[in-house]
Amino acid sequence: MKLLRVGEPGREVPAVLSDDDRILDLSALTPDIDGAFLAGDGLERVRAALAAGELPELAGAAEKRIGPAVARPGKVVCIGLNYRDHAEETGAQIPPRPVVFMKASYTVVGPFDTVLIPRGSTKTDWEVELAVVIGREARYLASPDEALAHVAGYAVSNDVSEREFQLEQSHQWDLGKSCETFNPLGPYLVTADEVGDPGALGLRLSVNGKLRQDGSTASMIFDVPYLVWYLSQYMRLEPGDVINTGTPAGVALGQADKPYLRAGDVVELEIDGLGTARQEFAAA
Repeated sequence: MKLLRVGEPGREVPAVLSDDDRILDLSALTPDIDGAFLAGDGLERVRAALAAGELPELAGAAEKRIGPAVARPGKVVCIGLNYRDHAEETGAQIPPRPVVFMKASYTVVGPFDTVLIPRGSTKTDWEVELAVVIGREARYLASPDEALAHVAGYAVSNDVSEREFQLEQSHQWDLGKSCETFNPLGPYLVTADEVGDPGALGLRLSVNGKLRQDGSTASMIFDVPYLVWYLSQYMRLEPGDVINTGTPAGVALGQADKPYLRAGDVVELEIDGLGTARQEFAAA
């Protein structure tokens, strides 16, 4: 299934995309696509309602804004340097263990929303990433083999980064990652059963029509099951939490001409089976 949230910020309506591409209203089943929905067997309730033909079409949905695929998550956990080619292009060593940092939950915005370049920024960068959405609490999992049973689904994520804030001014990654609007997410939360193997997805990003990133999740250093297991040893992963799993080569930081984003630039992202996203950048 492809779940989505339709409407203006703070007033999004939960919905599901039908097999014939109609947007169906989930308001009778849940007030939102969030942790409570996922923890309360929400996905099974939607499947049953779809099978019974009980869901009405959401009037005017095609003309409305698409919000973030998940309502404000409890936490956004990110993995740095998780593709060998990305580590190499930035001059970093291949990490022996996952590099973990956090983004503030308020960074999460819609997949077509405007992204704000922070005041004083000269090095705002792009990163297409596979986002993992937790569906069941994961705490001290015994092995990576248990991990995927705790995943609700996946989404397209742009882990927008300000490299000067991140690497030069403070050497604290969170300061370059948690600027407002720095995590467009969506358009869909695609359920795990529909995605299949999260380690076999192509992901691409272009800037102003020029392809900049073209990779595959098969190239991750640490795959999705390992990351969910690993994180569960240090923190409680709760329904609705988001894990950004890293980006392949092609970011501005790794290119000779350092083509960082400027106001008016347009970034387009795509991951196989998860949909496309587009963000225009503007000065804060």
